[in-house]
Amino acid sequence: MRFEIVTIFPGFFTSIFENGIVRRALAEGLVEVGIHDLRAFTHDRHRTVDDRPFGGGEGMVLKPGPLAEALGSLGIEPKAVPDASGAKAPTYPPSHTRVILLSAQGRPFTQAAARELATLDRVVLLCGRYEGVDERINQLYCDMELSIGDYVLSGGELAAAVVVDAVMRLIPGVLGNQASGEFESFGVADAEIDTEIEGVPRSQHGAGGLLDYPHYTRPAEFGGLSAPEVLLNGDHLEIRRWRREQQLRKTLANRPDLLENAVLSKEDRRLLEAISQEDG
Repeated sequence: MRFEIVTIFPGFFTSIFENGIVRRALAEGLVEVGIHDLRAFTHDRHRTVDDRPFGGGEGMVLKPGPLAEALGSLGIEPKAVPDASGAKAPTYPPSHTRVILLSAQGRPFTQAAARELATLDRVVLLCGRYEGVDERINQLYCDMELSIGDYVLSGGELAAAVVVDAVMRLIPGVLGNQASGEFESFGVADAEIDTEIEGVPRSQHGAGGLLDYPHYTRPAEFGGLSAPEVLLNGDHLEIRRWRREQQLRKTLANRPDLLENAVLSKEDRRLLEAISQEDG
């Protein structure tokens, strides 16, 4: 899989992609990342990429020209637009490339969106700056807008790094243990997980859209607190039940909105009701 990042700050990504799982994935050829300096596609002595917004207002807007040239250099052509008669643009066959504008106005970037992008061959990320990007780039070239949260960043570079990291770790071979990408917050339901350990009952539930359960390691006693006894007794079925209850508790406390679309069993719903009554 290959990521293409169009930015006015190419040096921003140097340290990010030289550490951890991203560095290993790049070194092993499982993922490729191309960083493209938007200023390389300007034609004036000042390498201008922005201009004042039509209609007035604060800030500057990224010009469409350099962005269009940058995308053209990646082999991405503009979509057809309706003509004066209102005729619809022609449809195109499915592509293994997606062009994404990183924007505070975009749809939320979720684990489900990351799984969707992980099936592609190439993802092109446009890093917005200033007040944003000329909307015609969005209309002509972009397949979607993505936002990594309900807040405003100075630019799309941080968001691009987040998208690359989240998507890349879902690509087979990137994680040391591929099951690590299944048993975690926002993960898939039990029915979608094939992972089993020969002869040993699985001690985890698939998240099914819930948050992850709490984790503990050695020492068993720390700071006056003990690790839960159930995690130390070796009973995998009991561990699994405890972890599921903790997933439900954590989700109810921190992200109750996730419960609306989570994959819940009858036992899950019974536990949720008991937890709600317990908490008053």
